[in-house]
Amino acid sequence: MKRFLILVAGSAMLLWNTGCGSKSAPPAPATPVPAASTDHGHDHPAHGAGPHGGTLTDWGGGAYHVEFTVDHDKKEAVVYIVGSDEKSPAPINAQTIHLVINDPMTELDLTALPLEGEAAGMSSRFVGTHDTIGIVKEFAGTISGQIEGTPYTGDFKEAAGHDHKP
Repeated sequence: MKRFLILVAGSAMLLWNTGCGSKSAPPAPATPVPAASTDHGHDHPAHGAGPHGGTLTDWGGGAYHVEFTVDHDKKEAVVYIVGSDEKSPAPINAQTIHLVINDPMTELDLTALPLEGEAAGMSSRFVGTHDTIGIVKEFAGTISGQIEGTPYTGDFKEAAGHDHKP
C-alpha cells in the first residue's frame, strides 16, 4: 500500500510540474517600437505635413512617399508622389493610381495630371472627384499604384486640424 501511495504521489507531482503536456508556451513579449519609428514599419522620424499641406505615407519603405490632399468644396482628392526627401516631386509612369477611403467606404481611380515640366507619360500628381470627398472630416484609407511593374501601397490617416485644401 505504501508503494501505491508513493507511486500516486510521484505521478501527481509529475503531472503537476508538466501540466499533463497541455501547457501552452507563454506569449512572446511584445516587440517595442523604436521612438523614431512610425507605424508603417521603418525607422525615421514621423512624417510632418507634405509639401502641399497634406498627409504623407510611405511607398516602398521610404523610397517614395505619397501625399493625400483634399478639397471638400470641389469634392476632389489630389495625391502627389514625392521622393524619399518627402518634398521633391517624383513623377512615375502611370495613368492612374487607386484610392480607398475607409469611412464612408469609397474607391476611386485618380487620373494623372502632370505638373508643369514633367516628361511626357510621367506624373507626380493624380486627381479624382467623388461626392464622398465633399464630406468635411478626417479621412483614412489606402493609396496604391505601380511603379515600373512593382506594386506599391500605403495607408494614410489625416490628423485633426489639418488644412483641407491643397
